[in-house]
Amino acid sequence: MIEILKSILFGIVEGITEWLPISSTGHMILLNEFVTLDVSPEFWEVFLVVIQLGAIMAVVVLFWNKIFPFDLGKNRKKGIIKPDIFVMWFKVLVACIPAMIYGVLLDDIVEPYLYNATTVAIMLILFGVAFILIENWNKGKKPRINSLAALTYRDALIIGLFQLIAAVFPGTSRSGATIVGALLIGVSRVVSAEFTFFLAIPVMFGASLLKLVKFGFGFTMTEASLLIIGMVVAFVVSMGVISFLMGYIKKHDFKIFGWYRIVLGIIVLAYFYLLAA
Repeated sequence: MIEILKSILFGIVEGITEWLPISSTGHMILLNEFVTLDVSPEFWEVFLVVIQLGAIMAVVVLFWNKIFPFDLGKNRKKGIIKPDIFVMWFKVLVACIPAMIYGVLLDDIVEPYLYNATTVAIMLILFGVAFILIENWNKGKKPRINSLAALTYRDALIIGLFQLIAAVFPGTSRSGATIVGALLIGVSRVVSAEFTFFLAIPVMFGASLLKLVKFGFGFTMTEASLLIIGMVVAFVVSMGVISFLMGYIKKHDFKIFGWYRIVLGIIVLAYFYLLAA
């Protein structure tokens, strides 16, 4: 029973932090320092990634009309392609290329060295500072890109390169890195967030499938239960968090998340420094 409660807690943290630019993986690693699932190290690595599928499904549900590329309405011939959405998915795929190459070739080599609390804390602080500096730099400026259709393939690739930073360094935040990259090249906050959400769909599905294949699908009943519960909780929480964030950024900037990251990073560094001492 206690492990189920822990899985619920991890699901709540995942659902909140996957979409706010404060690093879901970072928070999950930090939470694991204090609340540890009684599972094998191999399953924990799978759980940490696959639980994100619940959060991703929230994007699919909430943005279905913006991501489904076919018009199946009663007044149209079935199967008609929505050109803007179809092109948008090609841009998403271009943005995924850097992370895909890294995931296949280097993920298992790099992960053991960087997935720790120190790296998380440092990246929380660095990208927290980046959010504040970029928002200050953009203050009073009109965004160059105010719609997904206006994003070029070059823009998509640049955003994808920022996503690669998050893939390598836990604590960066996948959403945080891509939003920082998008803001830096003149994309509006709303479009930055939406493209980040859509970019997460193939990335997280791909990362989850890769982890499951490497693990071998050999789950015990307990492991399967923990994973499913965590995913369902992450889905429910994500539905509310995404709706909140999209409403928030229409009136506010991202600096509050930058300050949160800096404060949390300092606390984490202080805690583990004192612990080591």
